[in-house]
Amino acid sequence: MVVKPAKLKQGDTVAIIAPASPPNQEKLKKSLSFLEQLGLNVKLGASLYNQHGYLAGTDEERLADIHQMFADPDVKGIICACGGFGTGRIVSQLDYNLIKKNPKIFWGYSDITFLHTAIYQQTGIVTFHGPMLSSDIGLDDVHERTKLSFQQLFNHDAIEYTSNISALETVVEGEASGPVIGGNLTLLVNTLGTPFEVDTKGKVFFIEDIDEEPYKVDRMVNQLKMAGKFHDAEGMIIGDFHNCAPVKREQSLTLDEVFMDHIAQVGKPTMKGFKIGHCSPNIAIPIGSIGRMNTYDQTFIVESGIEEKDETE
Repeated sequence: MVVKPAKLKQGDTVAIIAPASPPNQEKLKKSLSFLEQLGLNVKLGASLYNQHGYLAGTDEERLADIHQMFADPDVKGIICACGGFGTGRIVSQLDYNLIKKNPKIFWGYSDITFLHTAIYQQTGIVTFHGPMLSSDIGLDDVHERTKLSFQQLFNHDAIEYTSNISALETVVEGEASGPVIGGNLTLLVNTLGTPFEVDTKGKVFFIEDIDEEPYKVDRMVNQLKMAGKFHDAEGMIIGDFHNCAPVKREQSLTLDEVFMDHIAQVGKPTMKGFKIGHCSPNIAIPIGSIGRMNTYDQTFIVESGIEEKDETE
């Protein structure tokens, strides 16, 4: 059963954690004022400023932050400061019973994809693939649409992605609907063969990535194809692949050729050009909500990830 968390309201407290790598402290500090402008109070995770190699504290410290914030009744939402690397190290140690008993907003992207996939598939709770604090909001030139994505947490409006946001291109014609699943391509491939392997059956599946050369993208989408993930999906949404250009090899296939070889040939409705992922703007998408894609009018509409009934009702 899908469970949507309660919406936020002014005066609520949100927790800031770093379940992967440590955030840029200057950019994080700058981003906290944005949350305060939204009328929210912030509570910082104990290991938020810790550093253990390329990790924001030890596995135990980062796990403790996640568990503490899900257990804390005063915390209404959990926002990840940044991605980086590290969620795959702790995903098998999460207390999913604790999370299931305390459904609340969980927000982030990039390396956080592993947690989105695991939490949704283990608990049924809708989570949010959305812009983070030090990675996005703390930048000097934040796109207004990136900021507006946070309004998804305050209202029940559907997310309507059309060509008004970015130029969209049809890869395979058709219509598809189903729960939305996906995220960072590298992390989705990392789930394969684990107890948290991404399940795309009956889903609208989206992918995005950054700084991966076309041959590496080729390798990963081919693996997803061979694992049946595109065949199982109802439809495909191709997000942003920022800076995924050839470096080592002058002679290269283009990303479009890679997508045609591995995704288009499966024949499921597919569109590309979405500003979802490591890009500006970065449009948030609720994982687990029903999405409906239509290549004929080039729309992608996703139901709100917030529970329709207010806590006070």
